[in-house]
Amino acid sequence: MLEFWALTSKGVEELLAEEIRQHQGEVVKVTMGVVRFKADLRTAYQLCLWSRLATRILRLLHTEMVNNDSDLYAVANQLTWTELMSVRQSIAIDCVGKHPSIDNTQYGALRVKDAIVDQFRAAEGERPNVDRQQPDVRFQVRISNKAFHFLQDFSGPSLHQRGYRFGQGEAPLKEHLAAALLLRSGWTPGQVLLDPFCGSGTLLIEAALMATHQAPGLQREHFAFEGWPGHRAALWQELITAAKAERQELTGIQFYGLDKNASVLQKARHNARNAGVDELIDFQQADATKLSAAVTQTTGVIVTNPPYGERLGDLPELIPLYSNFSVGLKQHYQGWRLGIITSNKDLLRALKLSRSKSYQFSNGPLDCEFSLFDLTEKQVQSRSDAPSLFFSESSSFGNRLLKNRKQLQKWVKKEGLSCYRLYDADIPEYNVAVDWYDGEVVVHEYAPPASVDEAIAQKRLFDVVNQVPQVLNIDPDKMVLKVRERQKGSRQYQALEKAGQYKEVTEYGARLWVNLRDYLDTGLFLDHRLTRQRIKQLAKGKDVLNLFAYTGTASVHAALGGASSVTTVDMSNTYLDWAKRNFMLNGLHGHHYHFEQADCLQWLARCEGKYDLIFVDPPTFSNSKRMQDSWDVQRDHVKLLDMLKYRLADGGVVIFSNNKRRFKIDSEALQATGWQVKDISAATLPEDFKRNPHIHVCFELTR
Repeated sequence: MLEFWALTSKGVEELLAEEIRQHQGEVVKVTMGVVRFKADLRTAYQLCLWSRLATRILRLLHTEMVNNDSDLYAVANQLTWTELMSVRQSIAIDCVGKHPSIDNTQYGALRVKDAIVDQFRAAEGERPNVDRQQPDVRFQVRISNKAFHFLQDFSGPSLHQRGYRFGQGEAPLKEHLAAALLLRSGWTPGQVLLDPFCGSGTLLIEAALMATHQAPGLQREHFAFEGWPGHRAALWQELITAAKAERQELTGIQFYGLDKNASVLQKARHNARNAGVDELIDFQQADATKLSAAVTQTTGVIVTNPPYGERLGDLPELIPLYSNFSVGLKQHYQGWRLGIITSNKDLLRALKLSRSKSYQFSNGPLDCEFSLFDLTEKQVQSRSDAPSLFFSESSSFGNRLLKNRKQLQKWVKKEGLSCYRLYDADIPEYNVAVDWYDGEVVVHEYAPPASVDEAIAQKRLFDVVNQVPQVLNIDPDKMVLKVRERQKGSRQYQALEKAGQYKEVTEYGARLWVNLRDYLDTGLFLDHRLTRQRIKQLAKGKDVLNLFAYTGTASVHAALGGASSVTTVDMSNTYLDWAKRNFMLNGLHGHHYHFEQADCLQWLARCEGKYDLIFVDPPTFSNSKRMQDSWDVQRDHVKLLDMLKYRLADGGVVIFSNNKRRFKIDSEALQATGWQVKDISAATLPEDFKRNPHIHVCFELTR
């Protein structure tokens, strides 16, 4: 009897242990991701060939109990490596775990490699080569608190790689995890199986391989043990021949796959052909959120891996996806069993079904839950199609959103605005801002304080996302969700996506481009609407300077107000190009409109021009690599305004604003250098921001 370690994903261990027992292996110990077992060589070969659940099988060579001072090289040198491989075979060493005498796993692997090559050099006068990518022999040392475990890679590359996969979708299940889900779902060969989000077809192909009793390892070209000196080739060939003879022929369609992506379905069909089960699977191009009929009148099992996203911003489209999918299930799949794997179990609330069981799994780096639902008549009819909310008070958020919209409608029409703020953390528990952009909505979630439980905060956000499209009567894909955190330096300019979708909006006669999806901000600060209008009213016949100009919206208003010249300065080429496009959108052309890409402070230091009207709206903080020094608006605003006095024409005006909470302008220092300061914050606060008077501060300065 030899001892082996079978590796797998978290959550699959008990299923793998049972599979090992079915093949006559003796399970010794089950730990997270590992099943240790004893078996003879025949059983070990059988498991390499037949295991649907293991990712790798390692043969235990030696275990040495160690202390803090143990030398891995000395322990490794006790093994007779010349009996485990030949000098002509290349090797690779993996090291997993921590030990006080080993700085890192690479160092641990190096110590074992040194012991192996030194032993060969002493015995045979030459050493084996190292090949990290495709070695003939791979060894692994696993370090626990009290032991070094030396193992030989017995199976080779991960056993989940069956050999049939030609292509895959965006978020494929690995084959061994698909097999585990099928077993946990209760599906058995002979039952109809449906995957309505089938992607590249892994779940259905694995089920078909089970139903036809095909060994998943038959298509593999090579196993690691074939290069082992103790390999028994005749026994291995006997097992392969027996496995081929065990295939059972089935006729007729038993497996159904739906996906709305035609190119992914093409990959699925190709994969099924490679696996030899294409005649058993019916792949159809269909949208699982618009189920119109059952795929067959015979009840069966639904097992699926629908999209569940990795970002909070995915929620607006995912919630209705689950909700609409559930509607079709209730209408057409009564009597079936449903199994869904997701990394966001809160999404399951949108199904409005009561689950019967759930299991925890890891899908790559994601912790997931596999939930089972019995679509009985009672279950289907007892669940309401009303919005599924986590908290009873969450309806107050929807009511407030609707109330705000009604109150603002007359004002919006009068002002001629196509974008405005609908809600700004009016109810403390629902700490979001909701902005309307001419038929589309941006929801900003403010980062919750540390005192708020993260899980509760996410559930409240789920309620928000659930209600906004319904209350505002928009499609879910017209809602964009963003998480707003404190941004420092260049992070405030980082792109979130690369959708490149720009939308035209209007305010006070100005046409402006906004981008709702690609950046944290949209290109238009709605709270500065009245400030921009003030600049427009003051600009006629003036030379205007806009510093820290962002997308140049204030510059556009100045130009539309009849400014003699407008100079727009910003450090970001991205936003300066945006500003130029805003000018073009309004038909503003000419040599009197200037755009300068520069650090504003450095630009001011070398500037010699004079300006009648200067608008400056600096960031709260910045430490961009393109700046000589960091910037803090509280610390540095006096220095900035002191520089501006040399650029301000006689009788000129500076409008200075920023959005730092608790900002205090140093009036005493400014007055000492000749500035007269007038606080116009309240006068520049639009109607839709009256609930948040601290959104910005704004001052008018003259000399």
